[in-house]
Amino acid sequence: MPILLPDSSQTSTDSLTPRQIVAELDKYVVGQAAAKRAVAVALRNRMRRQKLPPELAEEVAPKNILMIGPTGVGKTEIARRLARLAQSPFIKVEASKFTEVGYVGRDVESMVRDLVELGVEMIRSERLEEVRAKARQNAEERLLDLLLPPSRPLTPGEEAGARDQQSHTREWFREQLRDGRLDGRIVEVDVREKSFPSLEIISGGSIEEVGINLNDTMQGLFQGGRSKKRKLRVPEALEYLAQEEEQKLIDMESVARAAVDRVEQSGIIFVDEIDKIAGREGSHGPDVSREGVQRDILPIVEGTTVNTKHGMVRTDHILFIAAGAFHVSKPSDLIPELQGRFPIRVELEALGKDEFVRILTEPRSALVKQYTALMGTEGITLSFTDDAIHKIADFATLVNERTENIGARRLATVMEKLLDEISFEGLDLENKIVTIDDAYVTKMLADIVKNEDLTRYIL
Repeated sequence: MPILLPDSSQTSTDSLTPRQIVAELDKYVVGQAAAKRAVAVALRNRMRRQKLPPELAEEVAPKNILMIGPTGVGKTEIARRLARLAQSPFIKVEASKFTEVGYVGRDVESMVRDLVELGVEMIRSERLEEVRAKARQNAEERLLDLLLPPSRPLTPGEEAGARDQQSHTREWFREQLRDGRLDGRIVEVDVREKSFPSLEIISGGSIEEVGINLNDTMQGLFQGGRSKKRKLRVPEALEYLAQEEEQKLIDMESVARAAVDRVEQSGIIFVDEIDKIAGREGSHGPDVSREGVQRDILPIVEGTTVNTKHGMVRTDHILFIAAGAFHVSKPSDLIPELQGRFPIRVELEALGKDEFVRILTEPRSALVKQYTALMGTEGITLSFTDDAIHKIADFATLVNERTENIGARRLATVMEKLLDEISFEGLDLENKIVTIDDAYVTKMLADIVKNEDLTRYIL
């Protein structure tokens, strides 16, 4: 599951100390100091490595991390925020989705291919920002050519005056275009027809091993293929032409090379549910391929070269962060070789009432802030008292204790139940100022206390 990273820290990543990295993570994730410390050191070591001489830097391998803790305590969020902070290509995969070579399913090398695709998109987006102004300018010139009648040939005697007149007319149209006064006009634009859907010819022993991408191979034949005239309004035509110009200004071969380099030097792969493949010899039934999956993942983590459509990618310096609850199995159930590739192990603590109170209020994207902003879009002023927040945390803790403990994810269940009436009524509410206090929380969530079974509140 690729995760896009649209924003970045205002602070230069190279200047961040481990203490500052932890402080940045504290803005989004509550508690888990040991895990934050481990990932902060790993990120800082990556920065230190880049300053080493090339021959020594090649020998410094990343210290992969294994996070151990129950669901909903922040394992994925810490890794995701770390990648966003470093602006690194980041992908989250679930180990249980992979199968041993020879079985039908996802090949482990697909995680690297997906990471490269994400890296290409990141580099392409950065290049787009660089050329956007130039592309817009070129598109504007093309659109003016469509709006203005073709210039007639000039005689030698009228060259200077006629050119001035044509230039004046063009600038007048440019002002009209920028002011939006030509938005109602229709122009005819040459629109390239889309080619047939991408087909992949498979070679090798795995469905993920793509030998030839037919769409890429035939692109040269069909790229400049048929185009047709389409009538578009001026704003739509300008947008289409701007996109065309952007593609012309971006060298995709250069983008691919930069993406491969960024993935190799700063990519992060988060392998979740690694405890689900912690099986050893002697298992039966569907567990038979667990050790096989581990052995397939091992060379990727150790360092190998993966063939992608953008080139060969080395995984030697990609940072791997694995995570699992390890309720049934334990880290020692993994094969010894794989255990050795995750030298740093951190245990994340289960969350209780105090952490829930902080999660509801402290992070930048805290649930209370989210619901207040959502209701504010419809003119509803929503406010929570301190007693109400503590009561919500009490109910979430109670449900986690009596049923499956799903950590902070339980807060989303409780908040939806609490604000069900307000969310449903919305604009129809007569009183647009709503205060959520202790009594309101007790009234809305009383069924949770009465119902010992609690089955309908389990996600």
